[in-house]
Amino acid sequence: MAPPTPPILNGHSETDIAQVCNLYSLTPTEFAELRDRAVAAKATSYSPYSKFRVGAVLLSNGKLQQDGKTIVRSNDEVTYTPGANVENASYPVTTCAERVAFGRAITEGHRGFKAVAVATDISPPASPCGMCRQFIREFCELSMPILMFDKDENFSVLRLEDLLPLSFGPDQMGIEGSA
Repeated sequence: MAPPTPPILNGHSETDIAQVCNLYSLTPTEFAELRDRAVAAKATSYSPYSKFRVGAVLLSNGKLQQDGKTIVRSNDEVTYTPGANVENASYPVTTCAERVAFGRAITEGHRGFKAVAVATDISPPASPCGMCRQFIREFCELSMPILMFDKDENFSVLRLEDLLPLSFGPDQMGIEGSA
Protein backbone atom coordinates (compact mmCIF):
# COMPACT_ATOMS: atom_id res chain seq x y z
CA MET A 1 0.00 0.00 0.00
CA ALA A 2 1.35 3.40 -0.99
CA PRO A 3 1.71 6.02 1.74
CA PRO A 4 -0.89 8.80 1.68
CA THR A 5 -0.10 11.82 -0.45
CA PRO A 6 0.53 14.86 1.75
CA PRO A 7 -1.78 17.82 1.23
CA ILE A 8 -0.63 20.63 -1.02
CA LEU A 9 -0.70 23.90 0.90
CA ASN A 10 -0.69 27.49 -0.32
CA GLY A 11 2.82 28.91 -0.05
CA HIS A 12 1.48 32.41 0.48
CA SER A 13 -1.40 31.62 2.85
CA GLU A 14 -0.69 33.03 6.31
CA THR A 15 -2.96 30.37 7.82
CA ASP A 16 -1.22 27.45 6.08
CA ILE A 17 2.21 28.85 6.88
CA ALA A 18 1.33 29.48 10.55
CA GLN A 19 0.04 25.92 10.97
CA VAL A 20 3.19 24.44 9.43
CA CYS A 21 5.46 26.73 11.45
CA ASN A 22 3.73 25.71 14.69
CA LEU A 23 3.87 22.02 13.84
CA TYR A 24 7.57 22.03 12.85
CA SER A 25 8.93 24.72 15.21
CA LEU A 26 9.77 27.19 12.45
CA THR A 27 9.22 30.93 12.53
CA PRO A 28 7.32 32.59 9.67
CA THR A 29 10.58 34.34 8.76
CA GLU A 30 12.45 31.01 8.59
CA PHE A 31 9.66 29.57 6.43
CA ALA A 32 9.78 32.54 4.04
CA GLU A 33 13.57 32.37 3.85
CA LEU A 34 13.48 28.63 3.14
CA ARG A 35 10.90 29.13 0.36
CA ASP A 36 12.61 32.14 -1.19
CA ARG A 37 16.12 30.74 -0.99
CA ALA A 38 15.11 27.34 -2.41
CA VAL A 39 13.45 29.09 -5.35
CA ALA A 40 16.53 31.30 -5.82
CA ALA A 41 18.85 28.27 -5.66
CA LYS A 42 16.79 26.62 -8.40
CA ALA A 43 17.82 29.47 -10.72
CA THR A 44 21.47 28.39 -10.39
CA SER A 45 20.77 24.84 -11.57
CA TYR A 46 22.94 23.39 -14.32
CA SER A 47 20.42 21.13 -16.06
CA PRO A 48 20.96 21.33 -19.84
CA TYR A 49 19.96 17.69 -20.40
CA SER A 50 16.80 17.16 -18.37
CA LYS A 51 15.75 20.83 -18.07
CA PHE A 52 14.56 19.77 -14.57
CA ARG A 53 15.77 22.53 -12.27
CA VAL A 54 15.96 21.82 -8.56
CA GLY A 55 17.01 24.15 -5.77
CA ALA A 56 17.51 23.18 -2.15
CA VAL A 57 18.37 25.05 1.00
CA LEU A 58 19.27 23.85 4.50
CA LEU A 59 18.48 25.71 7.69
CA SER A 60 21.10 24.98 10.34
CA ASN A 61 20.21 24.75 14.00
CA GLY A 62 23.29 26.73 14.98
CA LYS A 63 25.74 23.86 15.54
CA LEU A 64 29.16 24.30 14.01
CA GLN A 65 32.11 21.88 14.03
CA GLN A 66 35.50 23.53 14.52
CA ASP A 67 38.74 21.75 15.37
CA GLY A 68 36.82 18.57 16.19
CA LYS A 69 34.56 20.34 18.71
CA THR A 70 30.89 21.19 18.31
CA ILE A 71 30.08 24.82 19.02
CA VAL A 72 26.45 25.86 19.51
CA ARG A 73 25.71 29.35 18.29
CA SER A 74 22.70 31.47 19.14
CA ASN A 75 19.54 31.36 16.99
CA ASP A 76 20.47 34.61 15.30
CA GLU A 77 23.53 32.84 13.91
CA VAL A 78 21.73 30.06 12.07
CA THR A 79 22.66 29.74 8.43
CA TYR A 80 20.95 28.91 5.18
CA THR A 81 23.01 26.81 2.80
CA PRO A 82 21.81 26.58 -0.81
CA GLY A 83 22.44 24.01 -3.49
CA ALA A 84 21.23 23.28 -7.02
CA ASN A 85 21.33 20.20 -9.20
CA VAL A 86 24.39 19.87 -11.42
CA GLU A 87 23.96 17.54 -14.39
CA ASN A 88 26.56 15.77 -16.45
CA ALA A 89 26.46 14.20 -19.91
CA SER A 90 27.11 10.92 -18.10
CA TYR A 91 23.86 10.87 -16.12
CA PRO A 92 25.09 8.80 -13.16
CA VAL A 93 27.60 11.57 -12.45
CA THR A 94 24.79 14.11 -11.95
CA THR A 95 24.51 15.56 -8.44
CA CYS A 96 21.17 16.48 -6.89
CA ALA A 97 20.52 19.86 -5.28
CA GLU A 98 20.10 18.37 -1.82
CA ARG A 99 23.49 16.64 -1.93
CA VAL A 100 25.17 19.79 -3.24
CA ALA A 101 23.71 21.78 -0.31
CA PHE A 102 24.67 19.16 2.28
CA GLY A 103 28.18 18.75 0.86
CA ARG A 104 28.70 22.48 1.06
CA ALA A 105 27.25 22.78 4.58
CA ILE A 106 29.21 19.84 5.99
CA THR A 107 32.52 21.02 4.51
CA GLU A 108 31.85 24.49 5.97
CA GLY A 109 31.54 22.87 9.40
CA HIS A 110 27.77 22.92 9.90
CA ARG A 111 26.36 20.11 12.02
CA GLY A 112 22.71 19.85 12.92
CA PHE A 113 19.89 21.06 10.74
CA LYS A 114 16.44 22.35 11.50
CA ALA A 115 14.79 22.03 8.06
CA VAL A 116 15.38 21.31 4.38
CA ALA A 117 13.48 23.00 1.54
CA VAL A 118 13.38 21.84 -2.08
CA ALA A 119 11.92 23.78 -5.04
CA THR A 120 11.16 22.54 -8.56
CA ASP A 121 9.41 23.79 -11.71
CA ILE A 122 6.66 21.16 -11.60
CA SER A 123 3.39 20.68 -9.78
CA PRO A 124 2.64 18.95 -7.46
CA PRO A 125 5.78 19.42 -5.35
CA ALA A 126 8.55 16.86 -5.87
CA SER A 127 10.25 15.07 -2.99
CA PRO A 128 13.97 14.34 -2.74
CA CYS A 129 14.99 11.20 -4.62
CA GLY A 130 15.86 8.01 -2.75
CA MET A 131 19.60 8.65 -2.86
CA CYS A 132 19.11 12.14 -1.41
CA ARG A 133 16.78 10.84 1.29
CA GLN A 134 19.50 8.47 2.45
CA PHE A 135 22.10 11.25 2.23
CA ILE A 136 19.88 13.53 4.34
CA ARG A 137 19.49 10.69 6.86
CA GLU A 138 23.23 10.74 7.50
CA PHE A 139 23.10 14.29 8.87
CA CYS A 140 19.55 14.87 10.13
CA GLU A 141 17.15 13.68 12.77
CA LEU A 142 14.28 11.57 11.44
CA SER A 143 11.83 14.15 12.77
CA MET A 144 13.25 16.95 10.60
CA PRO A 145 10.75 18.56 8.19
CA ILE A 146 11.35 18.60 4.46
CA LEU A 147 9.43 21.37 2.72
CA MET A 148 8.77 20.70 -0.94
CA PHE A 149 7.74 23.68 -3.13
CA ASP A 150 6.21 23.46 -6.58
CA LYS A 151 6.40 25.87 -9.53
CA ASP A 152 3.80 28.15 -7.90
CA GLU A 153 5.47 28.02 -4.46
CA ASN A 154 2.67 25.86 -3.10
CA PHE A 155 4.11 23.20 -0.86
CA SER A 156 3.90 19.92 1.01
CA VAL A 157 5.79 19.01 4.15
CA LEU A 158 6.83 15.61 5.42
CA ARG A 159 9.26 14.55 8.08
CA LEU A 160 12.32 12.62 6.96
CA GLU A 161 10.96 9.51 8.72
CA ASP A 162 7.86 9.71 6.48
CA LEU A 163 9.98 9.89 3.33
CA LEU A 164 12.42 7.19 4.45
CA PRO A 165 10.61 4.64 6.63
CA LEU A 166 12.65 1.87 8.25
CA SER A 167 15.77 3.85 7.47
CA PHE A 168 19.36 2.89 8.13
CA GLY A 169 21.65 5.54 9.53
CA PRO A 170 24.72 6.36 11.60
CA ASP A 171 23.01 5.33 14.82
CA GLN A 172 22.84 1.71 13.55
CA MET A 173 26.59 1.88 13.04
CA GLY A 174 27.21 3.08 16.61
CA ILE A 175 28.02 6.62 15.48
CA GLU A 176 26.64 9.28 17.80
CA GLY A 177 26.10 12.92 16.98
CA SER A 178 25.98 12.72 13.17
CA ALA A 179 22.47 14.05 13.00
